[in-house]
Amino acid sequence: MALTGRAALLAALGSIPVGILEPGWPGILAVNGSLALACACDYALAAPVRHLRLTRSGDTSARLGETTDVTLTVSNPSRRLLRARLRDAWPPSSWQPGTEIEASRHRLTIPPGERRRVTTRLRPTRRGDRQADRVTIRSYGPLGLFSRQGAHRVPWTVRVLPPFTSRKHLPSKLARLRELDGRTSALTRGEGTEFDSLREYVPGDDTRSIDWRATARQSTVAVRTWRPERDRHILLVLDTGRTSAARVGDAPRLDAAMDAALLLAALASRAGDRVNLLAYDRRVRALVQGRSAGDVLPSVVNAMANLEPELVETDSRGLAATALRAAPRRSLIVLLTTLDAAPVEQGLLPVLPQLIQRHTVLVAAVADPYVAGMANSRGTVDAVYEAAAAAQAQSERHRTAEELRRRGVPVVDATPDGLAPALADAYLALKAAGRL
Repeated sequence: MALTGRAALLAALGSIPVGILEPGWPGILAVNGSLALACACDYALAAPVRHLRLTRSGDTSARLGETTDVTLTVSNPSRRLLRARLRDAWPPSSWQPGTEIEASRHRLTIPPGERRRVTTRLRPTRRGDRQADRVTIRSYGPLGLFSRQGAHRVPWTVRVLPPFTSRKHLPSKLARLRELDGRTSALTRGEGTEFDSLREYVPGDDTRSIDWRATARQSTVAVRTWRPERDRHILLVLDTGRTSAARVGDAPRLDAAMDAALLLAALASRAGDRVNLLAYDRRVRALVQGRSAGDVLPSVVNAMANLEPELVETDSRGLAATALRAAPRRSLIVLLTTLDAAPVEQGLLPVLPQLIQRHTVLVAAVADPYVAGMANSRGTVDAVYEAAAAAQAQSERHRTAEELRRRGVPVVDATPDGLAPALADAYLALKAAGRL
């Protein structure tokens, strides 16, 4: 229960005639007694809060940055009219800063035996599961002097998924894939690596594609047609250790790596390849295996929703052993990690031989565009020192990448906006070359 501002205002106004006409206890008792009686009647006529029935419905998932609606149904089983204010509490990251009060508070008027619905619109600012907190209802009497208050727990969870901003690149990458597969006309078409079919020779065909045995069995010259490899295995490995927590722009490196992995998963599943996901630092944080082409992208997105960087050093030996168990057949292992010299030289390089012995390994890393800006800064002493530090950092990064390339590992090093399309292009290049 609680007094309202209206009751406080009446008490203040009542003190004026008491002070002028009848100062002393009789006047105070007359005013306050009347106000207390009015408050008691108002409280008695207010609809009870404890017996209200509340249920939820609505969305259970949303992409980061998008809005989602959760509906709360309030039923009034009492014989009194419910005049109430309702607060639907959620974690602070469920709304944009400054919009929580407007979005979470509602006014209700429910006649006896009826129900009403209110909609709470969420716009989460962080990935992961957002769970509803208490629903607090304050029921007022007809005079608005006194109120009943109570809280109800109405469980509901909204899973906030990665935004997948790189999906805008998917149509162009799929067009390139169709060119490789020969399903669209192109000015030049290279051979694939997997035999597709035989067809009749036409002038201009490469004579090296002629199948002489098939030609001998028929009256026309037959040539082989090819297509890119299909049904290959791809393992996306996300390094969720300490280095993935470094912020590049407004988000951690892990978010840019996840966005690139989503584009590659979507592209590879459309190409007929099998895609698995492993997130690891010192233990397995997420694992997606054995999904069909139609289910792999939703499964990967759902597994990434709760991933957060861990402030521990990645166990590279454990990562390699887990990756080998997750990929028993020859696969393309795409390792999204850092190109910092110390983690690569002390962690990745010692375990790299056992990975490349059985699999094709591709390393992708997120570059910080701010470092490139520092390298070009001039004009002041501080700017020159910043440029020197940035140049040294870039030199070490390039040296680390070249060391990986010398060991036969392709490296994709790009800024957050460019990493996803660059990684997709590297995958298509490996597919066209038959290296998967």
